[in-house]
Amino acid sequence: MSGPCSYDRPRRIRSGAALTLLLAGVIALGAVTGAWHDEAEGAVESVAAQRPAEGPAADRAAVERAAAKAVEDGKSGSQAAAEVVSRSGDRWSTIYTHGEFEDFQEQLDGAYVGVGLWVRQQAGGRIAVSRVQPGSPAARAGIAVGDGLDAIDGRASRGRPVTETVARLRGDDHGGSRGAAAGTPVRLDLERAARHWSVTLHRARLRTQNVTVDRPAGAGGPTRIRVAAFARGTGAAVRRAVAAADPRHGLLLDLRGNTGGLVTEAVATASVFLDGGLVATYDVRGSQRALYAKRAGNTRIPLVVLVDGGTMSAAELLSGALQDRGRAVVVGSPTFGKGSVQMPSELADGSVAELTVGHYRTPSGHTVDGAGITPDLIVEDHAENRARTVLSGLGTGA
Repeated sequence: MSGPCSYDRPRRIRSGAALTLLLAGVIALGAVTGAWHDEAEGAVESVAAQRPAEGPAADRAAVERAAAKAVEDGKSGSQAAAEVVSRSGDRWSTIYTHGEFEDFQEQLDGAYVGVGLWVRQQAGGRIAVSRVQPGSPAARAGIAVGDGLDAIDGRASRGRPVTETVARLRGDDHGGSRGAAAGTPVRLDLERAARHWSVTLHRARLRTQNVTVDRPAGAGGPTRIRVAAFARGTGAAVRRAVAAADPRHGLLLDLRGNTGGLVTEAVATASVFLDGGLVATYDVRGSQRALYAKRAGNTRIPLVVLVDGGTMSAAELLSGALQDRGRAVVVGSPTFGKGSVQMPSELADGSVAELTVGHYRTPSGHTVDGAGITPDLIVEDHAENRARTVLSGLGTGA
């Protein structure tokens, strides 16, 4: 069973790889349809103001007892465990069926079954396509950014929560099962200006691209590395991107909308920019632990980190470490503030309980949970332009 984790979607957080912390966000829901940033923004805003710092935690022994007794009585162990978690008030702990847990392991490898759409809700409740994954069923069908998604399998989308739209695209109306299999059909009703049409797509097994790199055309200008989530391989992908960048113009590390992921990958990314040293501390039931960067990082290239209210968990751990260690200037708006640590364990019926066991802090001892990371320069609008200005004043990495 996996080690300590922390992913961040209330009641829908999933767990991570063996002996890793998982500090996540809405990666679990986003990955299955490709709705990383846009679905994440709505989910984050709906709970941020309600969450207390270092709030209640579900009691592991009580959860395990409830599950075991339910199984003895011929009932659902996962359902009994979920009831205990619900009563505890711990919004970050959750219970998964065995199938859900397996599904999430695939998501951590960057895989999902879907049609390759990102969606967001616009004014008036219209659901619009905000991104289409290249090579996906949606892309092959000619669906484009800005198209309205009016209905899925004949059921209207307008005014419905984005989470519900995501679940329907996935083939799971309740958000609790593994969703539909690759090859299953889904009919979409779309509109573009005055045109209305329907298309039937077949879901496919796709891979998310969690690290994207924008290099300036011609000479001059910084390289922007956007990290959507910390799935497996993210740290190595960032290292490759940094190695290929022109150090004279610096880097923008864009963590806006990053909902978290594997802490091991966040630490691996920190190791790209730090020459060893502390990244974060965390506690597991009162026992203090520490996370350290590996040596041989690029400590010379100028670095600005972009964050916003959708920057969560592992992304906060990374931005907080780079800020506290004086390695980067952080620009944007205050981050979400999720710093609790979850640890998964198997229950009597094979389901998995992922329960809060502690909280993490930045190298200077700053508590992230409920507080978030405050940027060095707070910018609500046109943050990237301001970040580029800041970067131009940081000198050269050559």
